Amino acid sequence: MTTPSRQLKLGFIMLGAGGGWGDWRHPDANPRGSTDIDLYKRQAAVAEAGKFDFLFVADSVHINERSSPHYLNRFEPLTILSALGAVTQRIGLVGTLTVSYSEPYTVARQFASLDHLSRGRAGWNVVTSWLSGSAENYGKPEHPPHAVRYGIAAEHLQTVQGLWDSWEDDAFVADRESGRFFDPAKLHTLDHKGEHFSVKGPLNIARSCQGQPVIFQAGASDDGRNFASKHADAIFAGGGTYADARSYYTDVKRRAAGFGRDATKLAVLPGLRVIVGRDAAEVERKYQEALSLVRIEEALPALGRSFNDHDFAQYPLDGPFPDVAALGAESNRSASERIVVLARENNLTLRETALRLLAPRDEFVGTPTQVADAIQRWFENGAADGFILGQVLPSDLQDFVELIVPILQARGIYRRDYEHDTLRGHLGLDVPVNRYAAARAAGLAAASVPAAATVA
Repeated sequence: MTTPSRQLKLGFIMLGAGGGWGDWRHPDANPRGSTDIDLYKRQAAVAEAGKFDFLFVADSVHINERSSPHYLNRFEPLTILSALGAVTQRIGLVGTLTVSYSEPYTVARQFASLDHLSRGRAGWNVVTSWLSGSAENYGKPEHPPHAVRYGIAAEHLQTVQGLWDSWEDDAFVADRESGRFFDPAKLHTLDHKGEHFSVKGPLNIARSCQGQPVIFQAGASDDGRNFASKHADAIFAGGGTYADARSYYTDVKRRAAGFGRDATKLAVLPGLRVIVGRDAAEVERKYQEALSLVRIEEALPALGRSFNDHDFAQYPLDGPFPDVAALGAESNRSASERIVVLARENNLTLRETALRLLAPRDEFVGTPTQVADAIQRWFENGAADGFILGQVLPSDLQDFVELIVPILQARGIYRRDYEHDTLRGHLGLDVPVNRYAAARAAGLAAASVPAAATVA
């Protein structure tokens, strides 16, 4: 089969144990997996064998007694990704880091370092942090409002990307005879002074072979969609139905084009939870196995996370879903709005809403062919450019690679092997030209145009 130019993109979210709240209780799970380097190494090896584009490590900077088990005790993203970079060869390494509680210079150094360590495989998931308790961990008087957080994000990212261009690609000449280590004309001071940050620069590390780390974002509110469509190379899309996914996909692609971008270069990646069995009986057995791991005592805190960790245990479980929309407006606005709509449109009780959130049964629960059909339908009909896969059961990643990947490869929509060494290469992204080198080239080009040619 001839391989089409457009290929499915796949990422794997590494959640250790308890990312799905009750999955740590499975007899094959490691309850301490979130701080077990060997577990992460095994997952990375399986995902790389399956030719995934990248590994993804999520993060937040606030926990409480209602947080999921994985969030209570886990690795910081860049630390574990650096370790995984040493035991993998081609797969991308994407980590979350908040702009609301980090300094641009430090962030620029950290991701540039990961990019060099991995030889061009780093990606940054830019988040604003929605949990208000985060502020107290950083000595801040209050958590920034939703709209302010996106203003911070835009300036933070602009500053970091400016620092990444401190050195032009050929600045380090290392001429032993002359003793000239670098070309001073190709070192640039950013000297940024803005509303939220003041950073002089330059950065003390050069650009990597992919130019700059790849930018990921999960914008779903109106502000978030604009930010992601304008700045991100890839977008993590929320859950929902096929119709929801198509609507979101069309909207962010339209916004990207409106910002003057090539929308075909923007990868939209919905979250994907697959339960696959070789036949209907195995599918049902696995689904019931997954369902048995979900307890209402854990489903309620999971539900509360999108509403600034609101305590839903105070409401009658079998009563109507409570009126808490306002609590989500300054927290995870997009996810909370989606939950409220789900509950209201389906007339769900609080119990039903919480359990459906953790144990959905949709078209990605089925036999290998059924799941592959669903993936292909979303991919070929404007709902996704790929997916970010999460685990429900400990065997899910291995099952996906063994049972579903070969079908996608046979259909010609997914790679049989890596064709590139960098994350940008995997995602079909161009290496960004250093801004100062581009300005110099443009100036030289303008200077070389004969004067007569400039006359209208």
